[in-house]
Amino acid sequence: QVQLVESGGGPVQAGGSLRLACAASGGTFSSYAMGWFRQAPGKEREFVAVISRSGGSTSYADSVKGRFTISRDNAQNTMYLQMNNLKPEDTAVYYCAADLLGYSTKGSRYDYWGQGTQVTVSS
Repeated sequence: QVQLVESGGGPVQAGGSLRLACAASGGTFSSYAMGWFRQAPGKEREFVAVISRSGGSTSYADSVKGRFTISRDNAQNTMYLQMNNLKPEDTAVYYCAADLLGYSTKGSRYDYWGQGTQVTVSS
């Protein structure tokens, strides 16, 4: 069983930056592709970014491309999301997730989820 714990969320002004972290335990971290998703109030969960097992491949939602960077440290069992030039529309609960079988942008493909961390961007 894999446990995922997000941290690093909080309030920030538009144009600011935050760095989210996702700490994993209970499994072999380097065996999973890892993703970030977010859910804003009243909206469906949406894909943000995904990183391959080795960290050599990444993919982003168009809405965050050029502003967010996903990375991972397999030695530390941790994944990160560096978020720059934040906008009010980035306000959401951010979730990290682990995908045992692939490298997917679809939440339904992920096997384990964290509890989420709130990011609130004010204008």
